Amino acid sequence: MKLHANAATCPNSRALIARRVLDEGWSLRSAAEAAGVSEPTARKWVRRYAAGEVLVDRSSAPGRIPHRTPRRRVEAIRALRRLHMTAAEIAELLDMALSTVSLWLRRIGLGRRSRLAPPEPPNRYERRRPGELVHVDIKKLGRILAAGHRVTGSKRLQRSHRVNGVMRGLAGWEFVHVCVDDHSRLAYVEVLGGEDATAAIGFLRRALAWFAERGVTVERVMTDNGSAYRSHAHAAACRDLGLRHLRTRPYRPRTNGKAERFIQTMLREWAYGRIYGSSAERTAQLPPWLEHYNFRRPHGSLGHRAPATRVNNLVGNYS
Repeated sequence: MKLHANAATCPNSRALIARRVLDEGWSLRSAAEAAGVSEPTARKWVRRYAAGEVLVDRSSAPGRIPHRTPRRRVEAIRALRRLHMTAAEIAELLDMALSTVSLWLRRIGLGRRSRLAPPEPPNRYERRRPGELVHVDIKKLGRILAAGHRVTGSKRLQRSHRVNGVMRGLAGWEFVHVCVDDHSRLAYVEVLGGEDATAAIGFLRRALAWFAERGVTVERVMTDNGSAYRSHAHAAACRDLGLRHLRTRPYRPRTNGKAERFIQTMLREWAYGRIYGSSAERTAQLPPWLEHYNFRRPHGSLGHRAPATRVNNLVGNYS
């Protein structure tokens, strides 16, 4: 039983009231005053105790709801939803209100299509050595002209506005290219102005050079199915670099999960971790944060050690 915050009695005190009246000869008024409740309340507990009822609060829900949707109808809604029918289709088929069908779908946990498929077990894997596989991805961030709606609550600067008689549009976008080693989680990141094949190839070459400086030879690269990674130019660059190019399954971002998880951490701790006055200020804070991530920040999947501890020639170079 869950008592409300202002409850004056509990089952034990209610039984005490009843025993005082029935067994010890107390008057109802005296027992009520001793317990700090009214006489009608004391009379209620005495009556229930004498009848052998439990002294807990009864549910306030009505015992019978004539207009409640029958259980058989709810099971029909569940079965039709399992056939991937929409709420509108179910409502039309069963001649029910759409709001009622939607309400029951939420109550039985089938309001979202994602709930129809059984949850997949996690498929965790890790390459045996640094450089065997790196994950590459791109995250788009809005450019910062001034403190935006996250701080001021106003989206005025994000809309078209007139500057010196000329209409200007949105501030535009920046593209954060990331490359994460599968074994060590060591990461290389750049903020670029585009996400086309030229930008992706240039980033990939610089990322491989950065890893090579740290004694890591990259063998494979995994990307999603973005146009930059499906281009002939990117395929040729991978051949020139001696890389085997792997792509994720369509609509399966979890295949590239280490890059996706790194991006979440990067957004929380760097991109949205503080207030920036401009995009340049935000970009300037990327190298210090990345050094902290690679060489000092504890990583849960690495036994709370920094990624650099998994690369032999980097161990001991940073404290």
